[in-house]
Amino acid sequence: MSLSDTTAPARILVVDDVEANRDLLARRLLRQGHLVEMAENGQEAVDKVQQGAWDLVLLDVMMPVLDGVGALTAIKASELTRDIPVIMISANTEMETIVKCIELGADDYLPKPFDPVLLRARVGASLEKKRLRDREKARARRMEKDLEVGARIQRDFLPEALPVVPGYEFAARFEPAREVGGDFYDAFRLSDGAVAIVLGDVCDKGVGAALFMALFRSLIRAVSGSQLGGPGSDATAALEARVLHAVTVTNDYIANTHGRTNMFATMFVGALDPATGIVAYVNGGHEPPRVLAANGVIRAMLPPTGPAVGMLPEIPFTTGHVTLAPGETLVVLTDGVTESRAPAGALFGDDATDVLLAMPASSADALLDRVLDAVHVHADGGAAADDVTMVAVRRSLG
Repeated sequence: MSLSDTTAPARILVVDDVEANRDLLARRLLRQGHLVEMAENGQEAVDKVQQGAWDLVLLDVMMPVLDGVGALTAIKASELTRDIPVIMISANTEMETIVKCIELGADDYLPKPFDPVLLRARVGASLEKKRLRDREKARARRMEKDLEVGARIQRDFLPEALPVVPGYEFAARFEPAREVGGDFYDAFRLSDGAVAIVLGDVCDKGVGAALFMALFRSLIRAVSGSQLGGPGSDATAALEARVLHAVTVTNDYIANTHGRTNMFATMFVGALDPATGIVAYVNGGHEPPRVLAANGVIRAMLPPTGPAVGMLPEIPFTTGHVTLAPGETLVVLTDGVTESRAPAGALFGDDATDVLLAMPASSADALLDRVLDAVHVHADGGAAADDVTMVAVRRSLG
């Protein structure tokens, strides 16, 4: 059936307490090729509408048992039937009631006595509108299903489990603002025993950001496998060379291959040497990670060492490094935390985030749960403005 074909057969319910009116309308609609059923009053109409699928209801205003206004109110109050178009049938003296019915959700009205040309036109117009609505609803359902599939695929791009490293705790939290998001995190073992720690935030939101999230994450993972530096190389310098190589290659590929899309990501890419606690890193325009002392005090912030990744080819990045002492914790988060909005518009903010991070926590997981719970309370049930992602690495005291 063509959605634009207003003559395509439709299932129509004719409701009128006068048998002659019902028969006349039914005969004319049958000649147009539609399937027609009839009801004698509003209550019978409501019962029939609830029991089947209908394309249109022609509903008389004045009827016994339940009048047209009551029947229309019941049809529009039900989630199952509210989208069925209703044309009110009325005498010219009932225009005040017709206006009320239009306000209640009726699509049109048909005056008595019935004009066959007007009947065809108004039935056709109502059916066309319904078919357009049905098409939009079907498209929305397909999109919703596609987004559900995309969300599952995106979750598969995140690590199924975080590395188990003696002497360290790893924790992560990820909440996309929409079905799919542009944030990502990763943590994985490198060939030399180091552990990669990655967190990124692709510009924009939704499907486009999610596609680039997968690309950024895959590139970083693939390129981080390159072990640079020969025998005798300084361990810290080798770690810095590895993360710098990973970010530079990723930046140049995105900028050269996908520059027309203007997609880029702020990104923290670190490599932890478990033996020494040294974390070499590149911070590509990202929210500064915090290093928490054993007593919770923020003893260091790791500011950007370069711009966002993927903006332009051959952008110079530099590296930094920090040492996690026993009991210290590295926390990397996206601005979805600090820029979470309350219903009135107030930002959660850096200060509130730092206060929460500075409070003692029994574990890395407990620390991130505390921050995430506070973000939820701040939002007070409102829709998240941005993805929220956090990674924490704590070095044990022992």
